[in-house]
Amino acid sequence: MSDLGSEASLDDLRSLVESGLSGLLTEQEPEDLYAPIRYVLEGGGKRIRPILVLLSAQAFGADPRRALPAALAVEVFHNFTLVHDDIMDHASTRRGRPTVHTRWDEATAILAGDLMMGESYRLLGQLDAVDTREVLAVFARMVQRLCEGQALDKAFESRPAVTVDAYRDMIYRKTGALIECALELGGIIGGADEAQRAALREAGYHAGQAFQIQDDLLDLTADSAGWGKTIGGDLMEAKKTFLLLSAVERSGADSDDARFFGSVVAGKALGERQIDEARDRMDRLGVLSEARDTVVAETELALASLRSLPLSGARSILETLILQLAGRSV
Repeated sequence: MSDLGSEASLDDLRSLVESGLSGLLTEQEPEDLYAPIRYVLEGGGKRIRPILVLLSAQAFGADPRRALPAALAVEVFHNFTLVHDDIMDHASTRRGRPTVHTRWDEATAILAGDLMMGESYRLLGQLDAVDTREVLAVFARMVQRLCEGQALDKAFESRPAVTVDAYRDMIYRKTGALIECALELGGIIGGADEAQRAALREAGYHAGQAFQIQDDLLDLTADSAGWGKTIGGDLMEAKKTFLLLSAVERSGADSDDARFFGSVVAGKALGERQIDEARDRMDRLGVLSEARDTVVAETELALASLRSLPLSGARSILETLILQLAGRSV
């Protein structure tokens, strides 16, 4: 690995995270507790959130190794939420593999997730030369927001009407709060002042909006081979997304479009053969272009917030990563 100074590359940082994860929770007994955790942490992923922690710390001149415990805490916590989300969503696969509750059972998945959450707090306690109380306050605020977002997401399933604004508030809590936390933790470790920390939170908010709305868009428009999921899967589950809710708001009262999309909001899932029709209707209503424009606008707002950070190679990489997240096609 190359020198981990302020110019460490994304590959360097990803390798640092992977190495750190491989050294966590290596205990063997009881096997039914630790095997699922190893299974989850070895499951891959882009490691976006921990890399955001490291890049944010680097942007203020900190060696990323100082920020590694916080980066690992964020990644372990993120994976814990996926384990429990999969139970709540009755999901059978995650990243092309059986989910923990499918491969083992629900009780095992709950317990493994609980330990992973505890491990994230233990890792935060390993940080040196920072105000631990401040770090824990930022992390706890994120946990609260994320749980609120998950609760709202579940509530939306049975709610007859959800506005686009309400949806965007929910995705801030469920998705954006962890990105916001990752950036602010890195800033704290690097010595950011309060104004800079506020800028990092603002960048995290907008990056989270762009990330989730792009995800909603890709569910309907991605290349099926690269996406790795069923195209139109959200509509086939009658899931309320930015696209669906925007389509409802753009449809005229008592119009055919209003009836078509209103039935999905009411819980009537679309069949696979109706996905092309739904995409065509959304395109005609301007929903797809609105989503693309929103992703671009939110990304620009995130980048504008990052410009208050000191100019450095790390900030440039951070800006590039935010652009890649918003512009991804799979």
